[in-house]
Amino acid sequence: MTLDLKAHLRDLSELHAPSGHEEAAHEVLRAAWEPLTDEVRVSPLGNMTGIKRGEAQDNGTRRKIMLAAHMDEIGMMVTEVRDGFVLVQRISGVDNRVMPAQAVIVHGRERLPGVVAATPPHLLNSAERKKYPTWDNLIIDVGLPPDEVATLVRPGDLITVDAALMELGGHLVAGKALDDRACVAAVTACLDGLQGMQHTWDVYAVATVQEEFGNFNGARTAAYEIDPDVAIALDVTFGKQPGVTGDDSQEVGGGPALSFGPNFHVRLYEAIQESAKSLEMDLQDDIITGRSGTDAWGIQVARLGVPTALLNVPLRNMHSPVETVDMRDVARAGRLLAHFIGGLDADFMASIDWKRATDEA
Repeated sequence: MTLDLKAHLRDLSELHAPSGHEEAAHEVLRAAWEPLTDEVRVSPLGNMTGIKRGEAQDNGTRRKIMLAAHMDEIGMMVTEVRDGFVLVQRISGVDNRVMPAQAVIVHGRERLPGVVAATPPHLLNSAERKKYPTWDNLIIDVGLPPDEVATLVRPGDLITVDAALMELGGHLVAGKALDDRACVAAVTACLDGLQGMQHTWDVYAVATVQEEFGNFNGARTAAYEIDPDVAIALDVTFGKQPGVTGDDSQEVGGGPALSFGPNFHVRLYEAIQESAKSLEMDLQDDIITGRSGTDAWGIQVARLGVPTALLNVPLRNMHSPVETVDMRDVARAGRLLAHFIGGLDADFMASIDWKRATDEA
């Protein structure tokens, strides 16, 4: 299989799968991962896992590495249908500032295209014009008569942004749900890269669910089920742009970012750094002094604890319909993961053991 990474990311970006309702992503991922793995399965919660088995080590053991990137996207929910218009609230992370004039899909009894509208500026007073519309001020127009809307749409129905992936200048693309499907695509690139490599560790590639809720249910249950020896979570980090300080951001196109902080295993961080150096690949430092807000937070404390790292793809305009990444960063993340996995041997766990680190210190 020759992976067209941009086409794959387009397929992922444009599908509609908000938190708690990720089943629409299964078909796309199954088609991509089945040729690259030995087994693909879906957990009761909805995680999709592709397993690529390595060669058994000399003592017959099979070490396991888990790669985790969340496939859910931010979304909204119908709260009321009033006079043919749909009232809405967010269910995870949607920024009300960017919603007016967006195209959406209302997932009612039928899939209904709609547009997000607000009171025209001519009819606002001077104080209202200086504020962004709140969720109470936003409505969705699906263009149908009130009685038909009332039949097709009910409170609790889901709503997602409808945006095609756009190619910008250079190697950049912009679209919805690149948080975190850019990283899901990087995992696919890793699996593709492993096709021409020998590796001794079993690889568990997991597209997790429900990350945008903030409780990391998919990552927690996957780590508990798989019980990996080590894990690498993948997520996006803030890309440099106006209004984002240098301390909080990474250069889009500057290579993947590797996180450092209490959520991450120091020795695993160092091992990934060494792997990047052997590839002559630049890694950006992402310092996180506390809670990372990613799947790594849930994985780290599964069972007795899992040595965990976090690899990031820099992204501009987070949680908007025009999230922007550099395709080179996505490809580099996948290449680094494959190279790192190919270098794992029977002694790796000893090399990152806390007791050994203490003895050396």
